[in-house]
Amino acid sequence: MMNITNSNGDITYTDEVLAQIVGLSTMECYGVVGMAKKNATEGFWELIKGESLSRGVKIANREDALTIELFIIVEYGTKISVIASNIIQRVKYNMENLTGLRVATVTVNVQGVRV
Repeated sequence: MMNITNSNGDITYTDEVLAQIVGLSTMECYGVVGMAKKNATEGFWELIKGESLSRGVKIANREDALTIELFIIVEYGTKISVIASNIIQRVKYNMENLTGLRVATVTVNVQGVRV
Protein backbone atom coordinates (compact mmCIF):
# COMPACT_ATOMS: atom_id res chain seq x y z
CA MET A 1 0.00 0.00 0.00
CA MET A 2 1.06 3.51 -0.72
CA ASN A 3 -0.20 6.65 0.98
CA ILE A 4 -0.16 10.30 -0.02
CA THR A 5 -1.02 13.03 2.48
CA ASN A 6 -1.77 16.60 1.47
CA SER A 7 -3.73 19.54 2.87
CA ASN A 8 -7.03 18.04 1.69
CA GLY A 9 -6.56 14.63 3.32
CA ASP A 10 -5.09 11.19 2.65
CA ILE A 11 -5.08 9.00 -0.46
CA THR A 12 -4.29 5.29 -0.14
CA TYR A 13 -3.49 3.12 -3.16
CA THR A 14 -3.58 -0.66 -2.82
CA ASP A 15 -0.85 -2.74 -4.42
CA GLU A 16 -3.46 -4.30 -6.73
CA VAL A 17 -4.52 -0.90 -8.12
CA LEU A 18 -0.92 0.16 -8.74
CA ALA A 19 -0.10 -3.17 -10.40
CA GLN A 20 -3.20 -2.89 -12.60
CA ILE A 21 -2.09 0.56 -13.80
CA VAL A 22 1.35 -0.86 -14.65
CA GLY A 23 -0.17 -3.87 -16.44
CA LEU A 24 -2.54 -1.78 -18.53
CA SER A 25 0.20 0.73 -19.37
CA THR A 26 2.45 -2.12 -20.49
CA MET A 27 -0.20 -3.67 -22.72
CA GLU A 28 -0.62 -0.31 -24.52
CA CYS A 29 2.91 -0.66 -25.90
CA TYR A 30 3.53 -2.06 -29.38
CA GLY A 31 5.18 -5.48 -29.46
CA VAL A 32 3.92 -6.71 -26.09
CA VAL A 33 1.98 -9.97 -26.36
CA GLY A 34 1.14 -10.14 -22.66
CA MET A 35 2.37 -10.29 -19.11
CA ALA A 36 4.13 -13.40 -17.77
CA LYS A 37 3.67 -15.35 -14.56
CA LYS A 38 5.77 -18.24 -13.34
CA ASN A 39 3.82 -21.47 -13.03
CA ALA A 40 4.85 -22.73 -9.60
CA THR A 41 4.13 -26.39 -10.26
CA GLU A 42 5.97 -26.72 -13.57
CA GLY A 43 8.48 -23.87 -13.31
CA PHE A 44 7.54 -22.46 -16.74
CA TRP A 45 6.52 -18.91 -17.54
CA GLU A 46 2.93 -18.63 -18.74
CA LEU A 47 1.20 -15.89 -20.70
CA ILE A 48 -1.32 -13.73 -18.82
CA LYS A 49 -4.00 -11.85 -20.72
CA GLY A 50 -7.16 -10.07 -19.71
CA GLU A 51 -8.08 -8.98 -16.22
CA SER A 52 -5.15 -10.50 -14.32
CA LEU A 53 -2.41 -8.34 -15.84
CA SER A 54 -1.26 -7.31 -12.37
CA ARG A 55 0.05 -10.85 -11.73
CA GLY A 56 3.13 -10.12 -13.87
CA VAL A 57 4.04 -7.03 -11.83
CA LYS A 58 6.03 -6.51 -8.61
CA ILE A 59 5.94 -3.13 -6.88
CA ALA A 60 7.99 -2.06 -3.87
CA ASN A 61 8.10 1.24 -1.99
CA ARG A 62 11.67 2.45 -1.47
CA GLU A 63 12.37 5.81 0.16
CA ASP A 64 9.14 7.53 -0.97
CA ALA A 65 9.48 6.24 -4.54
CA LEU A 66 8.25 3.12 -6.26
CA THR A 67 10.43 0.44 -7.79
CA ILE A 68 8.54 -1.52 -10.41
CA GLU A 69 9.53 -4.86 -11.89
CA LEU A 70 7.47 -6.44 -14.63
CA PHE A 71 7.61 -9.67 -16.59
CA ILE A 72 6.48 -9.68 -20.21
CA ILE A 73 6.29 -11.77 -23.37
CA VAL A 74 7.08 -9.94 -26.61
CA GLU A 75 6.12 -10.46 -30.23
CA TYR A 76 8.63 -12.22 -32.49
CA GLY A 77 10.37 -9.90 -34.96
CA THR A 78 10.24 -6.78 -32.81
CA LYS A 79 13.25 -4.98 -31.37
CA ILE A 80 13.25 -5.85 -27.69
CA SER A 81 15.35 -2.87 -26.57
CA VAL A 82 12.89 -0.44 -28.17
CA ILE A 83 9.90 -2.22 -26.63
CA ALA A 84 11.51 -2.16 -23.18
CA SER A 85 12.38 1.53 -23.48
CA ASN A 86 8.81 2.38 -24.53
CA ILE A 87 7.39 0.38 -21.62
CA ILE A 88 9.66 2.11 -19.10
CA GLN A 89 8.68 5.56 -20.35
CA ARG A 90 4.94 4.80 -20.52
CA VAL A 91 4.74 3.06 -17.14
CA LYS A 92 6.66 5.85 -15.40
CA TYR A 93 4.60 8.58 -17.09
CA ASN A 94 1.22 6.94 -16.42
CA MET A 95 2.00 6.01 -12.83
CA GLU A 96 3.28 9.47 -11.91
CA ASN A 97 0.46 11.32 -13.68
CA LEU A 98 -2.42 9.09 -12.56
CA THR A 99 -1.39 8.67 -8.93
CA GLY A 100 1.04 11.46 -8.06
CA LEU A 101 3.53 8.86 -6.80
CA ARG A 102 7.20 9.08 -7.80
CA VAL A 103 8.72 6.15 -9.71
CA ALA A 104 12.41 5.52 -9.06
CA THR A 105 13.02 2.54 -11.35
CA VAL A 106 11.18 0.33 -13.82
CA THR A 107 12.76 -3.03 -14.62
CA VAL A 108 11.49 -4.98 -17.64
CA ASN A 109 12.13 -8.73 -17.71
CA VAL A 110 11.44 -10.39 -21.07
CA GLN A 111 10.41 -13.97 -20.29
CA GLY A 112 9.53 -15.15 -23.78
CA VAL A 113 8.95 -14.44 -27.45
CA ARG A 114 5.75 -15.45 -29.25
CA VAL A 115 4.87 -15.53 -32.93
